[in-house]
Amino acid sequence: MSDQARCQMLLALGDGRALPAGVLAAEAGVTAATASSHLHKLTAGGLLTVEVAGRRRNYRLAGPDVGVLVEALERLAPALPVRSLEQSQRARARREARVCYDHVAGRLGVGMMRAMVERGHLKPVDEAAEADAGEVRYAITVEGWAFLETLGVIVPPSRRPVRYHADSTEEGLHLSGALGRSLLARFVDLGWLRRQQKQRLQITLDGLTGFDLRFGLVLPSAHGEVSR
Repeated sequence: MSDQARCQMLLALGDGRALPAGVLAAEAGVTAATASSHLHKLTAGGLLTVEVAGRRRNYRLAGPDVGVLVEALERLAPALPVRSLEQSQRARARREARVCYDHVAGRLGVGMMRAMVERGHLKPVDEAAEADAGEVRYAITVEGWAFLETLGVIVPPSRRPVRYHADSTEEGLHLSGALGRSLLARFVDLGWLRRQQKQRLQITLDGLTGFDLRFGLVLPSAHGEVSR
């Protein structure tokens, strides 16, 4: 991960998609041959997996832990200088709402987790019995399950459905794991969120209304304007 081109490839895959080598080469600004060498190293290092579709090979992050790693390094890295209005708008949209592997991140993701904790939908479990390496664990409460049912969110069975980690652009935590994945899928189905390029999420007019009513979150759209 010390090479800039390899970092660009990992960032391009940060929303959990599988992409072909040609697209990743363009994202990194390198030739096809150089991209092939980088992808081989990332795959051999356990950061990427390969999916063969006919004659094409697509690359994907090896799992959610790799997404967490990339997010953590983004948080530690110095901010890139903003030299244009377009760069400023892209950065603002990314901070507002984006996909982190398979769940919602940015201001929206942090706000959702905070709201669910404050409203009693998530509660800390007995730290003495359940804490993992100093990390507070959360469980979905009876009220939380009822809330998710009203949203039509189906959380698949999991040993630990509530997971979270620190956000790279906002002060706070956002949900991941089975719950985070289910929330993102449902909000896309509802039309509250639209997936954009490079991890970005667009918050629609229905989404602005829904997140306000259900979570108490007052958010601008990801593009500075609302849309259907």
